[in-house]
Amino acid sequence: MTTPRRALIVIDVQQEYFSGPLEIRYPPHADSLPRIAQAIDAATAAGIPVVAVQHTAGEGAPVFDPTGPGFELHPEVASRRTDEWKSVVKRYGTVFAGTDLLPWLRERGIDTITLVGYMTNNCVLASAAEAETHGLAAEVLADATGAIHIANEAGFADAKTIHTTLMALLDSNLAAVADTATWSGAVTTGRSLPKPDLGASAVTGAQRAGQA
Repeated sequence: MTTPRRALIVIDVQQEYFSGPLEIRYPPHADSLPRIAQAIDAATAAGIPVVAVQHTAGEGAPVFDPTGPGFELHPEVASRRTDEWKSVVKRYGTVFAGTDLLPWLRERGIDTITLVGYMTNNCVLASAAEAETHGLAAEVLADATGAIHIANEAGFADAKTIHTTLMALLDSNLAAVADTATWSGAVTTGRSLPKPDLGASAVTGAQRAGQA
């Protein structure tokens, strides 16, 4: 089995997500932030490139104003930052649109991106979904990402439902989903995570639905 050439993409671990209406609710940031730090440390120890992504909504915006404190990376991430890290500022949900990330990955022969950070229901989902269109395998660390509660005219969903549902969705086809400890072990041994299998997910889903 070919050893994956990974890059760790740390998505939007910005102060905006630690208080206020965008505060990460599930897994709570008190739990997910240490796992993000663990993933960064494991990547650094293994020589895996790290990319720090920050979202901007433009100057004067109510959130993600690049001149405001909410734009800044959380100290747990910022304190680990080195000159070797790639820095990306984005305006869209996906980490690829409007950025130079893809050519940077290509230059380094990266074939697998590992996604941690926020939010599961927006930027993590969008980035994982787009990865396959660029020929990249995606990995998502379930305990190093997080969602918020959402409600609108279409309905309401709590953060736990959103996060757990999207992890199952991603692992069915779009990304290999694992916890940080499992991923760190795979990194140490140079292994790939098990690939998503839509057929197997469909069969198992039908069986469990029939048992309900």
